[in-house]
Amino acid sequence: MSLQPAASIPAEGGCRCGRLRLRVTGKPLFTAACHCRGCQKMSASAFSLTSCYAAGQFEIVTGEPVIGGLHGATRHYFCPHCLSWAFTRPEGMEEIVNLRTMMLDDPPRAPPFLETFTSEALPWAKTGATHSFEAFPPMERFQALLAEFAQDRPAI
Repeated sequence: MSLQPAASIPAEGGCRCGRLRLRVTGKPLFTAACHCRGCQKMSASAFSLTSCYAAGQFEIVTGEPVIGGLHGATRHYFCPHCLSWAFTRPEGMEEIVNLRTMMLDDPPRAPPFLETFTSEALPWAKTGATHSFEAFPPMERFQALLAEFAQDRPAI
């Protein structure tokens, strides 16, 4: 049973200043909170929230994002004006886009499905995630996790 009503698809969102606008045309593959130190620093918070979409279901409507963060193989994209962290294209995973969940105009109200890098979490930072992992989930578990999310959390 979903913890929230289904949001309309497509869904849109944008950065704080509104110069960068984004659209997703499908449901997320999963939602997550990452507690790693890198995400803590880039989000200036205890963790970052992400909604993972198939790359073909994500588009930039207006604006030209710029790469920020470490400028490595994993590309983190930001609004060039307000510098909001908008989305990430992970290294070696061209088929997905990790949209910062709070970029959506109507973000999900349910807790994230996964939380990663709990080994680096601040002791008071609790997300209510369904599944918790000390690092990334083992690759052999990902298909079952995606299937569970699709079944239990059909909403954006």
